[in-house]
Amino acid sequence: MTAPAHLDLSQVGISFTRSGQTTEVLRDVNLKLAKGEFVSIIGHSGCGKSTVLNIVAGLLKASTGAVLLDGKEVSAPGPERAVVFQNHSLLPWLTVRENVALAVDKVLAKRKSRAERAAWVAHNLALVNMTHAADKRPNEISGGMKQRVGIARALAMEPTVLLMDEPFGALDALTRAHLQDQLMEIQMRLRNTVIMITHDVDEAVLLSDRIVMMTNGPSATIGEILPVPLARPRRRLDLVEDQTYVHCRAEVLEFLYARHAKPALAA
Repeated sequence: MTAPAHLDLSQVGISFTRSGQTTEVLRDVNLKLAKGEFVSIIGHSGCGKSTVLNIVAGLLKASTGAVLLDGKEVSAPGPERAVVFQNHSLLPWLTVRENVALAVDKVLAKRKSRAERAAWVAHNLALVNMTHAADKRPNEISGGMKQRVGIARALAMEPTVLLMDEPFGALDALTRAHLQDQLMEIQMRLRNTVIMITHDVDEAVLLSDRIVMMTNGPSATIGEILPVPLARPRRRLDLVEDQTYVHCRAEVLEFLYARHAKPALAA
């Protein structure tokens, strides 16, 4: 008998009404994730990638269908689903340590003592190599460092599911590569279930166990799901000429730019 999915999106759809006009953004999105799986969602702008993420996060309510986490319906935000946005959203008047501690105190106050919470904050900052900057404020650190703090804050909430909306999209290539490698290391250690939104094909192939490819909107849905059968740990330099990597990359590109090109690009 097949075990139930850890995270289950079933027939999820959503429509928005503005000025009397209703637009169907998503239709019949079906996706099951196993515990500890890393899934990327990729597609052209406007295909509803972030909308899927926001429904799983409980920030938006689906018009049809449901999202189940360990068999319970998701109906609102919860600490078991932490979100990392492209904009790190750090509070500028708090230090790095205080930004992470704010989340820890809110979520874990009943489960950990003050000393345990302080140690847990320090542990999560160490996970992302930010111990040295714990007492700095956001305006004193780089964009990549801010994003590391955002990841530490999310991990410190002990989420079952980590939701990432283009977390490295605003970073330079070298910083992005470094944080991708760090994320792979952390995820292998903690075995969180991860859903990541990305526009970057190489990022999706490098990080993912499966890549979910979305059709164009409106009424977007899952067009294809591609398994990425690459062994872990993964080293980017080893994968440059790896035939499985090259094949997966080509499959995603072919889906995005041949079979599901944006109308303006398909002309």
